[in-house]
Amino acid sequence: MLDRSTLEGMVDAGEVDTVLVVFPDQQGRLVGKRVTGHHFVDEVVADGIECCNYLLAVDVDMRVLPGYRFANWEKGYGDVACRPDLTTLRLVPWLDATALVVCDLFDVESGELIEVAPRQIRRRRVERARAAGLQVMTASALEFFLFRESYEEAAAQRYADLTPQNDYVLDYHILQTTKDEYLIRAIRNGMDGAGIPIEFSKGEAEAGQHEINLRFADALTMADRHVIYKNGAKEIAAQHGQSVSFMAKYDIDRVGSSCHIHSSLWPVDGGGTAMTGDVGRWWLGGLMAGARELAWCFAPYVNSYKRYQPSSWAPTAVAWGLDNRTLGYRIVGHGDGRRVECRIPGADANPYYAFAATIASGLHGIEHHIEPGEPYIGNGYTAADLPRVPHTLVEAIDLFESSELASKAFGDDVHHHLLNTAKQEWEAFNQHVTDWELRRGFERL
Repeated sequence: MLDRSTLEGMVDAGEVDTVLVVFPDQQGRLVGKRVTGHHFVDEVVADGIECCNYLLAVDVDMRVLPGYRFANWEKGYGDVACRPDLTTLRLVPWLDATALVVCDLFDVESGELIEVAPRQIRRRRVERARAAGLQVMTASALEFFLFRESYEEAAAQRYADLTPQNDYVLDYHILQTTKDEYLIRAIRNGMDGAGIPIEFSKGEAEAGQHEINLRFADALTMADRHVIYKNGAKEIAAQHGQSVSFMAKYDIDRVGSSCHIHSSLWPVDGGGTAMTGDVGRWWLGGLMAGARELAWCFAPYVNSYKRYQPSSWAPTAVAWGLDNRTLGYRIVGHGDGRRVECRIPGADANPYYAFAATIASGLHGIEHHIEPGEPYIGNGYTAADLPRVPHTLVEAIDLFESSELASKAFGDDVHHHLLNTAKQEWEAFNQHVTDWELRRGFERL
């Protein structure tokens, strides 16, 4: 990590000539501007930059979406002020002479924080936890597929017949992952150099699939690390003429890619974990109580729901167990390492929304003393009496729209903003004819 004076010295010495001034969009991607080093230290540190507010009102294709209160054609799509959070200032080792800083967004006229910005949505939930005397610690365990094709080659092939880096399943496999070490090592070391501590990497449960685990941190820090890591992994792969994908389900015949979220509670005034008593139990109860209503925050796209398949390592049951990977919630760790692993999110989730939903539902459980019940023992995929993760985006939208928990936790404006985003995703999908429909219906119907 860098402080301001160190960066200024590096700019003066010519060691840094570019600063990425960025913020996360609704998809959890980094957007912003490349600023010259001297302009950053002379002006942007104090004054920030301005960007068009439509960046919080577009889909993954950068298509302007209707229905938002925050930004629309009637309001003219003005600017937001992007002010650097200098606690996020860091070098980007895989880019020459480049640093990066994450910004918070403010209204240009009033100077007030933009409440629908993903970073602010997450921050408000963290503030609620701290007001209750609790610090929420989280960790992301992200899976991805590594392909031999570059992003440009994959696009030219219409993302069909892609070649996974490996020929067979490499779960925990050392020989097979050694073949990929030239790239995976570059990602691990690049993240460490960027102030994003890495614990380990491993092969995952499919040919070409990997997992790189980030060291846990407070929820504010973790979400920033998560998006920088995803962006960096793609950049490093592109530099090697290859591609990585964080799609939840790129091929229906292969396992999906998850983002397991680990969460634990700690008293803000110090002391050991709060997970072993009533508070930890109620936290778990709240997570399960909110799982279906807030599922969209974990699975925001049509494709996200293709991941929830029986016996696929992706959960279909909203239940908890002790070290049971067939369930939505898995209790792992010992002593101060005791934590809840939520296995519902896919690798496509926006971490700011996923962490916010985690905190909102967990606090709901604490406030209402929601009991999680007894741990489930057995195969959650075959249990007929367990509540289920929503099967489709439509089901998740309906649950999110009618959720009193979501409306109360996020507030009316944020709830409306997120709900419109969800509905517009479904609307966009319905404006396209898929390859499956053509193959099935062109001749036979």
